[in-house]
Amino acid sequence: MRRVGDQMRAVLAELVQHDVQDPGVGFVTVTEVRMSSDLQYATVFVSVMGDGEAEVQSLASMRRAAPFLRSEIGKRLRLRHTPELRIQLDQTLAQSDRIEELLSANLPASGDEERDDEID
Repeated sequence: MRRVGDQMRAVLAELVQHDVQDPGVGFVTVTEVRMSSDLQYATVFVSVMGDGEAEVQSLASMRRAAPFLRSEIGKRLRLRHTPELRIQLDQTLAQSDRIEELLSANLPASGDEERDDEID
């Protein structure tokens, strides 16, 4: 499953960069493809450069392009059954930024803290 997902990610990245003609797609990066256990469905995670409006527009454009993408995947990978594509926004970067923000809010700035192990 992992190998099929990796192959699909590579093909999708190429298709998005070179073959999708919808200008609404914008700056999209295919970050991961997760296959269902029966290989009937592929969840395609994409990251979008831009603000919230750009994310919404790019996601909608990618979903409109899904039938074309699925057809091209079938041709290029020659799978017995081409999985249905489910396009999702990759939240990994936003989640890591939020974790970093929370951690930095709870930690004192370096150099400002008093050391407990120093002898006065």
